[in-house]
Amino acid sequence: MKKTLDFLIQIAHGVACEFGNSCEVVIHDLTKESIESSIVYIENGHVSSRKQGDGPSGIVLETLNKGTHIPDDQLAYLTKTDDGRILKSSTMYIRGENDKVAYIFSLNYDITGLITMDNALRSLIETKSSNDQKPKRITHNVNDLLDTLIDQSVELVGKPVALMSKDDKIEAIQFLNNSGAFLITKSGDKISNFFGISKFTLYSYIDAAKQNNGNEAS
Repeated sequence: MKKTLDFLIQIAHGVACEFGNSCEVVIHDLTKESIESSIVYIENGHVSSRKQGDGPSGIVLETLNKGTHIPDDQLAYLTKTDDGRILKSSTMYIRGENDKVAYIFSLNYDITGLITMDNALRSLIETKSSNDQKPKRITHNVNDLLDTLIDQSVELVGKPVALMSKDDKIEAIQFLNNSGAFLITKSGDKISNFFGISKFTLYSYIDAAKQNNGNEAS
């Protein structure tokens, strides 16, 4: 696998040189025992303020959670940094032995300045605005990532925890389970505390969520 990583690093350096310092190139190593430091190589890390040794993104968790059953490469989608800059991102899955994903090769190009220029032009030539896809937040560590996934689960349900019914909480926990949130160490404690339920209840909700998935699949 070292030859594969060396090759990916060579490609990453070439891409970064070709497209300049607005193009971040990241390699996540999914063969590591601990996912909490999945970034093994990064070019132009100032784009997302990340560095080698930082933690996984939501894409990494989702990939680990799905194993070999992953979608095709995800190309040209939007992400967002902590300071609000918009990136055009692509994620490519590099498979190793047994067809299992070993590395994730990601490109993040800062298009904030281009969007500003585009908006200025659109204000002159358009009579009404159109809705763009919502960017995904780029996280630096597993704690930030878990917070983001919890926020997304609440947004999915559409109401605060205090107003959630049992079914609402099951729906939120189903999202968290599908997103790979429970792969994060001690995530069960934080999630159960957030939703105001016991660990026993949390596990029962996870089972209920899995049953719901099974029913939808059938």
